[in-house]
Amino acid sequence: MSSPRAQANPQSSLPFGEEAKPGFRTKTAATRLTPEELGELEAAAESAGQALSEWLRGTALSAARQRPADPAELVLAEVWAVRYTFLNLFHAASQAASEGRQLSPDSVLKIRDQADARKLQQARKLLDDFFARENKERARMP
Repeated sequence: MSSPRAQANPQSSLPFGEEAKPGFRTKTAATRLTPEELGELEAAAESAGQALSEWLRGTALSAARQRPADPAELVLAEVWAVRYTFLNLFHAASQAASEGRQLSPDSVLKIRDQADARKLQQARKLLDDFFARENKERARMP
């Protein structure tokens, strides 16, 4: 049984011996779809105002780059935010006391907002650094 399908040319159009320039798309990823599935994808691409290939590439890359919510990552983010908040509050309060003034409520809110804005990014960085060190140590083991 034969069905119409788009044929991708897996061969490069570059002359023999020439390398692709960095950033150029030279590889193909293919999949098989039912006619109904293809219709759904074409409709989605059209509603986004994009060519099917452009929409597929963007959607696939977005899904591949999205990090799932990891409960450990979320807990670490909150722990980091609490630590950041306490350290900055203690510092700001001691600095205010040494200058003979009180810590303003606006300062407290600003510290809280800074912690909230950075907590997930910092948690991811801590985890990435941890796993990079762990992988490096594993690589050194015989």
